[in-house]
Amino acid sequence: MMHKQFDNETRRFQEDGFVLVPGLLDKEETRILVQAAHGDQLMQKSAFDLADAQGGRIRISGWNHAGDDTMGIVARTRRIVDRMEAFLGGEVYHYHAKMILKEPLVGGAWEWHQDYGYWYQNGCLYPDMASCVIAIDAATRENGCLQVLKGSHLMGRIEHGRFGGQTGADPERVNEALKRLETVYCEMEPGAGFFLHANLLHASAQNTSSRPRWALICCYNAARNDPYKDSKHPRYSHLEKWPDARIKEIGGRQWETLRQEESTG
Repeated sequence: MMHKQFDNETRRFQEDGFVLVPGLLDKEETRILVQAAHGDQLMQKSAFDLADAQGGRIRISGWNHAGDDTMGIVARTRRIVDRMEAFLGGEVYHYHAKMILKEPLVGGAWEWHQDYGYWYQNGCLYPDMASCVIAIDAATRENGCLQVLKGSHLMGRIEHGRFGGQTGADPERVNEALKRLETVYCEMEPGAGFFLHANLLHASAQNTSSRPRWALICCYNAARNDPYKDSKHPRYSHLEKWPDARIKEIGGRQWETLRQEESTG
């Protein structure tokens, strides 16, 4: 399983713990994803609130399996899955996905944490896991874009505990890491993709702007890292990769059908 076209990105991922891919989705694909996200009433109704340490709230909606809707199609595309396989060194499967809905003026913060700080508890022996954050709205410092500590994945797993309503990394370790490592603000245009290692320390500030920041996050686990016990996220199952063109072929049709149903209903 060779993905030589991603060699440069793979080196950056291994050294820095992340890779930003501007224009991961083109303008038409981005439009389809944005419309699907804002038109998915079931996803929005199933969203729940998490409190941050300052009393702000952030909404999140999650699901385990990549279906045949627009979000599932995006999660299956080769441009994402092939990158994940290159970054993690082998076959991956869909671990879960979620939509972060950080609303204007009220969108809460994420405390500093590692994703493997959570996933370790789910029976995953190794941090051979990663996520792809896809911007639905423009992400800026003003509306609480992602912040990461460059190279912090090399620190290994940090102890996590409860802070506010969220689980976060040990503040003592985080504060020392903040002194030594570069903080990178991940400002993104809609359709950009940000790939991050499961041990990369990351956080986001509250959204104090008048603009929302929604983001689709697709999470993957290496097949060889199949969890040894059941948890709220799935054990290994084969992920069928789909051609990138299906976002427009199927996602576009799905949106047009929904739009017609709404206009006649």
